[in-house]
Amino acid sequence: MSQPVQPIFILPEGTKRSQGKNAQRNNIMAAKAVAETVRTTLGPKGMDKMLVDKLGDIIVTNDGVTILREMQIEHPTAKMIVEVAKTQEDEVGDGTTTAVILAGELLRKAEDLLDQDIHPTVLAKGYRLAEAEAQKVLLSMAEDVKEGDLLKVAITAMTGKGAESAKEHLAQLVVDAVVQVAGEDKSIDLDDISVEKKVGASVDNSVLVQGIILDKERCHSGMPRKVAKARIALIDSSLEIKN
Repeated sequence: MSQPVQPIFILPEGTKRSQGKNAQRNNIMAAKAVAETVRTTLGPKGMDKMLVDKLGDIIVTNDGVTILREMQIEHPTAKMIVEVAKTQEDEVGDGTTTAVILAGELLRKAEDLLDQDIHPTVLAKGYRLAEAEAQKVLLSMAEDVKEGDLLKVAITAMTGKGAESAKEHLAQLVVDAVVQVAGEDKSIDLDDISVEKKVGASVDNSVLVQGIILDKERCHSGMPRKVAKARIALIDSSLEIKN
């Protein structure tokens, strides 16, 4: 007589599983919900949002990635949309809200096509073709920019970052720094620019240092605070005095 087979749990007990169109709709709905959260912050008439974090601190911002970081999002697909915003922030430094809204709209349009029984693989291929075509159109529309244009771009990018009171001053510092480290092909390595924060002054006192700052205490009060045209040795070992 055969023994009854005990159920084998691969996933934690109580886990719900969905598949097919129900899973697709659930994921698309989550992505659209995230996009709707930041949609009203976009554009010249965009509104700020007031957030209260876990510690009870109040944050007022219209920055998409800041809003999404403060939200307690648990849905896997919604988390992927948040990662889109974080990647946009890390790679470009701006456009996080636009990236999230575009992702939400692409999925919204995909939902209509899925209702027509078009396979997701076909939709993904179509989006890749559309991406290639969009890049061609954008390149044909691109114009050469001057330093004054860079200044306007920097000022716009600082909107909603909490630095509006000094954005003109900071934007000029940013443009000057980028121009100095830009290569012949206009490419830049952000690692060539370092931002050092110091307590005791306002943002308006920020300056661009054309050199290297060593945030260390001097070994002796007689040592110089600033050295011009210095010869620098980089030594990857300790220096010891031998008798």
